[in-house]
Amino acid sequence: MEWRGRRGSGNIEDRRRMGGGGRAGVGGIGVIAVVLIGWFFGVDLTPLLQEGGPVSTQGQPPRSLTAADREIGDFVSVTLADTEEVWQRLFREQVGQDYRPVTLVLFSGSTGSGCGTASEASGPFYCPVDKKVYLDTDFFGVMQDQLGAGGDFAAAYVVAHEIGHHVQDELGILEQTTRLRQSMSEADSNAVSVRVELMADCLAGVWANAAQAQFGSVEAGDVQEAMNAASRIGDDTLQRAAGRRPVPDSFTHGSSAQRVAWFRTGQKSGLIESCDTFGSDTP
Repeated sequence: MEWRGRRGSGNIEDRRRMGGGGRAGVGGIGVIAVVLIGWFFGVDLTPLLQEGGPVSTQGQPPRSLTAADREIGDFVSVTLADTEEVWQRLFREQVGQDYRPVTLVLFSGSTGSGCGTASEASGPFYCPVDKKVYLDTDFFGVMQDQLGAGGDFAAAYVVAHEIGHHVQDELGILEQTTRLRQSMSEADSNAVSVRVELMADCLAGVWANAAQAQFGSVEAGDVQEAMNAASRIGDDTLQRAAGRRPVPDSFTHGSSAQRVAWFRTGQKSGLIESCDTFGSDTP
């Protein structure tokens, strides 16, 4: 992905210099890896924590950013700027309404959000209360080192997926599905969650299509990086990695095959309407 030297977004709120919670290692896999993977991808990985000690919650003093930290921040800023331009255009052309850009908060350790505390245990998420995306940039290292989903476009896919949730919010979809899930059984609620998450994957694909056409920034192999990331984070794959038999009723984000397929659907079509995961019996 060609991003260096390109315009960044003015909607980045960088809190990484603020203190946060400490980290602890557990049996060859960091606590941050376990809890981030578990929370963000809807899989209970707590059995992997049994051999380890507790995570330190003692606050840390303000820290300075390394060159690598600054580079990651610049990368996220450029990616966010691309999403802003793409979705502003697509909303005008395909929806007929204005797109209101989201603020993306970079943090390390923990920080406050309108949806509660954002921490290393919460993973990347979109908060519809304050209209902000929260991202601990250490998560990119988890993707590469623990999930085998490295590459800058894999990281861009994570950002685009969370922006996809903001797009859903702008279209009124998040409010409708949240209200719907409140009156459902756990299994039915999970099924709705899967469709919401697969739609965000598809919208990330729509962004990838438009980014290539609009900026020419998508290089050979980039789409494969994103699809590899989608494959590595399917509920079935992560449950197997945790030593468990996949249980479809417990899925909250979709199987590896579903996540790849829906990203590819959006990436091929470039159309928001192609992301209707609620339009078929099985997404």
